[in-house]
Amino acid sequence: MPELPEVETVLRSLKPKVLGRKINRVTVINEKTIKKPDAAAFTRCLEGQQIKDINRHGKYLLFELSFSLMLVVHLRMTGRLLFKDSSVPPDRYTCVIFQLDEGKEIHFQDVRKFGTMYLISCDELDSFPPLCILGPDALDPKLTLDLFIKRLERRHGQVKGVLLNQSFIAGIGNIYANEILWKAGIHPERGVDSLRLQEKERLYHAVREVLSTAVKLRGTSLRDYVDGDGNPGEYQHHRRVHGREGEPCPLCGHPIIRIKQGGRSSYYCKICQD
Repeated sequence: MPELPEVETVLRSLKPKVLGRKINRVTVINEKTIKKPDAAAFTRCLEGQQIKDINRHGKYLLFELSFSLMLVVHLRMTGRLLFKDSSVPPDRYTCVIFQLDEGKEIHFQDVRKFGTMYLISCDELDSFPPLCILGPDALDPKLTLDLFIKRLERRHGQVKGVLLNQSFIAGIGNIYANEILWKAGIHPERGVDSLRLQEKERLYHAVREVLSTAVKLRGTSLRDYVDGDGNPGEYQHHRRVHGREGEPCPLCGHPIIRIKQGGRSSYYCKICQD
């Protein structure tokens, strides 16, 4: 599933190409992608809209449109937003096509068809689920060390589960949770209540460092993820533990271990992560 760095990379690749463009027509091929309103109203309301801005919160892309409307997109597991010429035919996995001016289009492709789109008013943004239940964005400058620790101290359970909980902070998925915990030197099964102050500080700085590095490397492409131009990311070549079961830890050389936690694979070094 695309996580914060991948969604941020999609945003950065699309924004300079689509900002200010007009949506002339919308074709919905897979109606299940459209969660609000129904597909007919979705296409009708979007036609003639101008793309004024694109922002992100966690794993959600927010397209600010004219007439105080907001298009909310979640890529889920295999969603892609690709900027194309109108001469390029849609592939078999294309779910929605946004026809723009000057012969350009945005194609939403989704192999698994779990991706979602919502069209809401800007006034709804702060009260619209699931956006209203999200915690601060994991790279928001307003998420200070003090605020991070205060939010962490209100949580219980295993630390990896807390990192994955989008109501704690938004944007972290399984890949980066594994990388963050290795960077912080914390075992994924550690209870949040057992973390010392120094470990909480290390965890905060690991969140910022790992995610910022992944954004600079334009995300992780293990299977489906590409940016708005169809280009893969590079972070997969810099992973320390995720997907590296049995390979040596970059710090101590001990083989990386994989365990199951909540249906997901956790990768860690038992020497470096106590």
